[in-house]
Amino acid sequence: MERYQLILAYDGTLFSGYQRQGKQRTVQLVLEEALRQLNWQEHSTICAGRTDTGVHATGQVISFGLKWNHSLEDLRNALNARLPEDISVLDVKVADAEFHPRFDALSRTYQYRIYFSQARNPLKNRTAWRIWPEVEIKRLQEAAPCFLGTHDFSSFGAPMKPGASTIRDVRTSEWQFDPNGDLIYQVTANAFLYHMIRRIVWQQVLYATDRITLQELQNGIEKAAPLPPGMAPANGLTLVEVEYPNKQGKDR
Repeated sequence: MERYQLILAYDGTLFSGYQRQGKQRTVQLVLEEALRQLNWQEHSTICAGRTDTGVHATGQVISFGLKWNHSLEDLRNALNARLPEDISVLDVKVADAEFHPRFDALSRTYQYRIYFSQARNPLKNRTAWRIWPEVEIKRLQEAAPCFLGTHDFSSFGAPMKPGASTIRDVRTSEWQFDPNGDLIYQVTANAFLYHMIRRIVWQQVLYATDRITLQELQNGIEKAAPLPPGMAPANGLTLVEVEYPNKQGKDR
């Protein structure tokens, strides 16, 4: 039996998050149901990050052990033939026996998408937060660098386990327009707290709309000072990449 590494993409709209939760439709449940049809015998797959309900991915990383006597391409195709339309295996590699998608990760990169419109766009609404009136991008670009570096982010999220560290190292934090005119926030860190990115986006929008000051935002970052409640909607968030040392996984 070999260990495999998948790159998984999914539209999180109709999933109750990544993690298995009884019989609720989650990414993990659907993936593992497909694997069992290939005689997968393990109790659980392992993922790089447990995305919330409604959050999407184009670069989720999964590992599992499987007896498979065919090619990696055949494994990808066999899984995709058994998966629903809103989830897809993009790539399959052979992983080291000790590979752990979460513990071995050096960083995770997410993107948050916003579009400005007086009326909702049903297609964009699946993957972006609609805001109106338009927010000034210069204000967002002024706020984004404040998050760079190592800080106590307890004002922006909670650890996965009670009492765990809330210190995180943010390495990229920037806003830019994509070719379609949508606004994209890209953030990379060694790891994230629960709801951290959605809180970060929310607080930046509060600053850009004059509901908090830049000093209040900085105090939340540098002093873990309380900030107004709220978070950006889940549908705008996508896990796009997980980085590993020396490019984990190999083609066979």
